[in-house]
Amino acid sequence: MKQKTSRRIIDYIKNSGQVRAKEITDHLGSIGSRAVRKQLKKLLEERVLHKIGRPPKVFYLLALRSPDKTAEHTIDERIRRTIKERYLYISPAGEELPGWEGFTAWCRKTKQDPIRLSAVYAATLKKYDAFRARGLIDGIPKLRRTFPSVYLDRLFYLDFYSIEQFGKTKLGQTLLYAKQSQNPLLIRRLIMEIRPRIISVARRFSVDGILFIPPSVKREIQLMRELENHLRLSIRTLRVTKVKTPIIIPQKTLIKLEDRIENAARTIVVEDTGSYNNILLIDDAVGSGATLNETAKQIRTKGLSKRRIIGLAITGSFKGFDVISEV
Repeated sequence: MKQKTSRRIIDYIKNSGQVRAKEITDHLGSIGSRAVRKQLKKLLEERVLHKIGRPPKVFYLLALRSPDKTAEHTIDERIRRTIKERYLYISPAGEELPGWEGFTAWCRKTKQDPIRLSAVYAATLKKYDAFRARGLIDGIPKLRRTFPSVYLDRLFYLDFYSIEQFGKTKLGQTLLYAKQSQNPLLIRRLIMEIRPRIISVARRFSVDGILFIPPSVKREIQLMRELENHLRLSIRTLRVTKVKTPIIIPQKTLIKLEDRIENAARTIVVEDTGSYNNILLIDDAVGSGATLNETAKQIRTKGLSKRRIIGLAITGSFKGFDVISEV
């Protein structure tokens, strides 16, 4: 009995490891490259295979084991919907697995029962969502507990960067790997996901000036610059500079709060001289909040804002919120 082409492709990859489309075509012999690519596309869509690399060097390998669909349908419908919408797992090999597929893959890796853990995950999200109102997490209480002087009127996070036990959130994962991988498609997808929420904040507070916190680490594709270019807001952008020092010290590498404040105060310079009512400051990730607070301080000192300064981070640290929760 003649073996199906898809089965022959799977068996070859299983025995050979990571292979290119040409290798598969050469191995099969009688089947043309076009037919092979058609089969590869189908196997990718079915999540049987995974591909890595970029043209012209693209390799195919077996995907992680398929999720247990029967188990998925035994859990509560609300929990299943929550996992589908809010869970994302990116494997060590760079395989992006959303929803139940990713959740079960992570459970297998950590040797845990996905059915039992699904309820824990939903309950954990509920705990963190208690800090959310109108789709935003209010970071001002945390900021006021951290700094003796707060120069922001409001501070919001779109989501926490990570949560207990389960690690990085879906937005946290996407942000991290969009920056690290320098993948234009992933960066664009992230921007398209958060764009409506940023526009909503800008409209809610009648923002007429916007400032994008400049990055510390030099990258070929800078997320904040891409965000500025693709938001397409008819709002004036404030001029700001990240001073280049002999040794670049990213905020996240500093442990002490006073060091973070010094880093922000001495390396970020707001050069704008305009006049605004409400200014929106946007940062990708916020730990202590020192960068946003020190930038707001410069804006106030220069008298650039007549009314409010609002900070908005794509993700923020939960540290500090745990204290608020206990209080």
